[in-house]
Amino acid sequence: MKSLFGSLVYCLFLFVSDVYGTYRLNRFDPQQVTAQSYAQRRNIARPPLRTLAPSATDNSCRSRPLDLVFIIDSSRSVRPGEFEKVKIFLADMVDTLDVGPEATRVAVVNYASTVKIEFLLKAHLNKPNMKQAITRIEPLAAGTMTGLAIKSAMTEAFTEESGARPKSKNIAKVAIIVTDGRPQDQVEEVSAAARGSGIEIYAVGVDRADMTSLRLMASNPLEDHVFYVETYGVIEKLTSKFRETLCGVDPCAMGHDCEHICVSSNASHHCKCRKGYILNLDQKTCTLKQIKAVVVVEDPCKCEARLAFQMQTQAALQEITAR
Repeated sequence: MKSLFGSLVYCLFLFVSDVYGTYRLNRFDPQQVTAQSYAQRRNIARPPLRTLAPSATDNSCRSRPLDLVFIIDSSRSVRPGEFEKVKIFLADMVDTLDVGPEATRVAVVNYASTVKIEFLLKAHLNKPNMKQAITRIEPLAAGTMTGLAIKSAMTEAFTEESGARPKSKNIAKVAIIVTDGRPQDQVEEVSAAARGSGIEIYAVGVDRADMTSLRLMASNPLEDHVFYVETYGVIEKLTSKFRETLCGVDPCAMGHDCEHICVSSNASHHCKCRKGYILNLDQKTCTLKQIKAVVVVEDPCKCEARLAFQMQTQAALQEITAR
């Protein structure tokens, strides 16, 4: 009888947590949440899944500042050894980032039936302290309240009070969710609210992870934000892929078609010409700038005539060099 009563109490706790964690979104624009959900369901039938295929991009990766929050599943289905693999993945990710007060700040949200914010964005602003804090994270065991975890990250971890930079600084806000199961609460609405508030969400599924839920959580385009690995044993190899994605790849370093000079500008690039040349209409190739000589019909011994002769000679030499 006591066992039955205990089970009923536990089920009631899960139900209340579900309702509390997922549906208290009144302070967010309902139209924005609806639009986000619609866009997500419109794309969910498409094949967005990206399996593990790390790229070697270390030489061309430029670090950019982020407010980055890891949301990690430590439910009962994640065995102790597997959870250690997740912690190794987090530590490896920290190693790839430029961590600092004016660079990337990192927080970790740990969840199962309950949610625990292991440390906030303002807590550790150097790599050694941050990696030491990661080693102290312990699994929470039962349940998979992913929606509650996303809401906690949005309302507690991604706030200025917790160390997030203000919108005026234009620092990207990124959440990486790692889970191996099916959420026991609703994730669609709370994920839409998070994306609507400016948080870019990456969803990493492991082993038995529910792919539909991952797609409902992740930002668009889904093919760039949903990842899958077969076991926790290979999750740390995703570090290279996230380094490529989060650091930002230098477009010029990745290859360009500029004849002279390539200039990187955020995610794109443009071409420039060396001194003495002008950019053609194709915005790629360059043509020697023509110097018009001033014809002076005067005494050839005067300074103006000598200057005109020098300019004509220079123009002729440039034309010969170009040929």
